[in-house]
Amino acid sequence: MPPRDHELLDHLARSYGIAPEYYDNFGTCHVTSADTKRAILRAMGVRAETAEDLARETAALEAAGWQSVCDPVLVVVAGKGISTWSVRLPLAQAQDSAVRIAWEVRDEEGGCCETGEAGPGLAAKEEIVIEGRRYARFELPLPTTLPLGYYTVHARGELDGVAGEGRLDLIVAPSQCYVPEGVLRGARYWGLSVQLYALRSSRNWGIGDFGDLAALVRWAPQELGVGLVGLNPLHALKNRHPFHVSPYAPDSRFFLNAIYLDVERIPEYRESAGAQRLLGDAAVRAKLDRLRAMDTVDYGEVWGLKRQVLREVFTTFLEQHYPETPGQGRAQSERGRAFSRFMDEEGEQLTLFATFQALSERFEQADPPTWVWWEWPTSLKNPHSAEVAAFRRLHRREVLFYAYVQWLAEQQLDQVAEEARASGMPVGLYLDLALGSERAGSDAWIYAGQFAMEAEAGAPPDAFNSSGQNWGLPPMTPQRLRGDGYRLFIQLVRRAMRHAGALRIDHVMSLFRLFWVPRGLPPSAGAYVAYPADDLLGILALESMRSRTVVVGEDLGTVPDSVREVLAAARILSYRVAYFERESDQSFRPSGSYPAQAVAVVNTPDLPTLAGFWSGRDIAVRRELGIVPDDAARLDALNQRQADKRQLVRTLVAEHLWPPGVAQPQALDSALSTDLCMAIHAFLARTPSWIVLASLEDILAEAEQANLPGTLNEHPNWVRKCGAFLSDLRRDARLHRVAVSMHLHRPAG
Repeated sequence: MPPRDHELLDHLARSYGIAPEYYDNFGTCHVTSADTKRAILRAMGVRAETAEDLARETAALEAAGWQSVCDPVLVVVAGKGISTWSVRLPLAQAQDSAVRIAWEVRDEEGGCCETGEAGPGLAAKEEIVIEGRRYARFELPLPTTLPLGYYTVHARGELDGVAGEGRLDLIVAPSQCYVPEGVLRGARYWGLSVQLYALRSSRNWGIGDFGDLAALVRWAPQELGVGLVGLNPLHALKNRHPFHVSPYAPDSRFFLNAIYLDVERIPEYRESAGAQRLLGDAAVRAKLDRLRAMDTVDYGEVWGLKRQVLREVFTTFLEQHYPETPGQGRAQSERGRAFSRFMDEEGEQLTLFATFQALSERFEQADPPTWVWWEWPTSLKNPHSAEVAAFRRLHRREVLFYAYVQWLAEQQLDQVAEEARASGMPVGLYLDLALGSERAGSDAWIYAGQFAMEAEAGAPPDAFNSSGQNWGLPPMTPQRLRGDGYRLFIQLVRRAMRHAGALRIDHVMSLFRLFWVPRGLPPSAGAYVAYPADDLLGILALESMRSRTVVVGEDLGTVPDSVREVLAAARILSYRVAYFERESDQSFRPSGSYPAQAVAVVNTPDLPTLAGFWSGRDIAVRRELGIVPDDAARLDALNQRQADKRQLVRTLVAEHLWPPGVAQPQALDSALSTDLCMAIHAFLARTPSWIVLASLEDILAEAEQANLPGTLNEHPNWVRKCGAFLSDLRRDARLHRVAVSMHLHRPAG
């Protein structure tokens, strides 16, 4: 490639946020190749194959900024930072001193907050000539009295009777996220972390559901003193094992997984003769008994049964509350009107989601079936096409069904959140926002223009994955995200916080940069792409304050200290995993050295449980699957694990937490004892971290981890049920011992 072409490619790549290099966990510098730059630009919709492409795209990018009267969006932090906004106008041959600019600011309800006018006599801050025409940029002072919120600024610039008009989305954000008053007064909370699907009960239908969760939040705060209950992501899934059950690779991050519905709590269930008839069938009852008795969740069977009953329930809803042809002697009931309000409030996003579900069901049941939307007929790949609208009209009842199911899920989760607050939990539900959604899902269909469909998010090589990682999730394109005023991000965060007292942002580094892997290439061919972190953090803080939601940033892996400082300043809690909290000599950090502004946990679902860590069960599983390549590597891993255990023992002894009467050599070579498990939780309780989460699997000494990264069907990921029934947990002495330890070591404020 000629030097000039190299310069153009490098310039264009930098303009789109592609990093020229990065350092991995081993300190090795990886220079982004020209092929990778081209592939990522191509995924962003930018042609960069030839010198002509590069020149044309560079010129178009520069011109686009000047030919827009206003920027698409401006995020300002109230009381500091940016104090002006820009208007760009073509000046032709006239003098810029003759320019007049008028503007008005409107709030979210459309009300006028402020108006203003400037000129003549304005001096341009910058000028440029594009295709023989002169453009000038003018700076105007921002309104200083606007409260926090979202605004639109409509600007009109006029010169010699020729006007240019533009619109700016103005977001006035706080500098920090919400923190509960109790924490500011010195309270330190603890919570129980559960995988909702794993909860067992004698009444659920083979998967933990919102009814089980409601039961848990009714007694856990009073009897255990928990301030929050942590959950896996509850995003909508396709519920097909093994490819579509990971809560971190959802169909949609905007909607809920209806498999968690407690069908028997739905009002129409009790009114539905069809549902009662189905559940009275001996074969259906036998299937229910089998699904309940299984040690793993059969997502396909559970969702198939629930969907079958929900269709009967929906028929009853239409008959009694929501007539399909109003005005023929039957009016909507109050419940029907509530559903109508929900449909209106959710708007097009819900309609398109429900349409996608109905379309998917049709194609999956065809002969032969079609499993991914990009293999549908061309006219149906566009959610806004006339053919999609025609399908929606023709199959209105099927589309309504999926909207109804979402309404039910929202209602039930909202009821659980209300019960959590009513039971006295100071935080409530701690929910989890996944990094992305899968390529074959509804988000990618609805918002294809916002996603880079020819790239996938991942991670560079590190100590745990020497080849790097590809998570298979198409990333959002930063320029398109900003170009649309961050509407998609705002909706995403707002929905995620709707029922959350605390929200964990998976891979929080994605607010700053994300590792993109061009589709079809290995992670080694990936590169980092920058995101507008200041803007995204401002929106996050604004939505956090509005919903009174604590924000937790999952900051594991390669996270520069400078990023952690920015997150801390924004009052985003760090996520500290005890397994990884080490000193330079690999000893475990003392409890007192944990940061206060943090959530402290022993492990994550991607890591071995405490019992599995202690016994080396995870190493044995990885050897069985060939991830640990041979017995020599297995012995090395076991020796390292023994060293880790000795380090943990030293830390517990130094903190005077080692269980009396327990011999250290014996403890190192035997299964994790209840006393040792309690000592480790006491260590966690001692940390100054604002929140400590104890996982149910650790307390119950379960050896198998929820998910083994890098596996699909080889390991039972995201399907294992809890070893104890929900009704028995209330009487489990181990749970109460952890609660006592937490209250002994953590101030109530």
